[in-house]
Amino acid sequence: MSKRPRVLIVGAAGQVGVELQRSFADFGDITAVDRVDFDLGDERETRDLVNRVDPDILLNAAAYTAVDRAESEPEIAAAINARAPRILAEEAKRRNAIFVHYSTDYVFDGEKQGPWTEQDVPDPQNVYGVTKLAGERAIEEVGGKWLTFRTSWVYGPHGANFLLTMLRLARQREQLSIVDDQHGAPTTSIELANATRVIVEGAMAGRFGATEDWAGLYHMTCGGTTSWCGFAQAIFARAGGLLGGKVPEVTPIPSKDYPVPAKRPSNSVLSNNLLQQRFGVQLDPWQTALDAVVRVLSANATK
Repeated sequence: MSKRPRVLIVGAAGQVGVELQRSFADFGDITAVDRVDFDLGDERETRDLVNRVDPDILLNAAAYTAVDRAESEPEIAAAINARAPRILAEEAKRRNAIFVHYSTDYVFDGEKQGPWTEQDVPDPQNVYGVTKLAGERAIEEVGGKWLTFRTSWVYGPHGANFLLTMLRLARQREQLSIVDDQHGAPTTSIELANATRVIVEGAMAGRFGATEDWAGLYHMTCGGTTSWCGFAQAIFARAGGLLGGKVPEVTPIPSKDYPVPAKRPSNSVLSNNLLQQRFGVQLDPWQTALDAVVRVLSANATK
């Protein structure tokens, strides 16, 4: 291996992909690609890409994340969320590279009381969750130096996400009705990328033992819990400066009053105990992480 490892980031234009480029910038020689560069749904193009780059680390931040649209596009969702991860995992294993993939709380049905652990049996209730679970299982089946991080409610200063949607709607409306009976841990792309860097760097340095000691599936979210309504209220409490002081009134509503094509789990809270035990990594509380994103957005707004 060269002195600086070769890092391939797939899904580079997405919110996690952008932050991975930042967090790994001084670690290795980065090749960052997105849908404009190749078709992740095409097996030959995907294998050719990995062969050209020949990475030591392969970070897959690409996903089909349009949860409601997936209900009417199951094949497209499966191609990106299930089949492509298997191909990437196979190519990573072939060259003994570390492979990192991100999955979702939506693999669970949401009925459990208390945080979900890695040992709980998944039961996805929508197409998105079904395809993401298929991707998880494909990667585990392939094996090698693999890390799958299940996360939840991902957002950040880039891409399309709940926070940016709330800020946009706040500029357009005086009142917003937000679901208040779904609970989870808002998790920033910044925290995900930073934790990924720490874990990958440690694994490559042998700090976590042999591959069989650390390869596997882990939950990775920010600490604490809230509802979508609570998250929206926290956003507006912190982002008044971005909105010129124009903060909308937020009304909590039940999920039944906001019908959508895909069913969402009522409890998306994931336990991060295994992540902390294995790697000594703990993401910031969601409120602290939100403060950091607002600071980034505020700094960008003054440029």
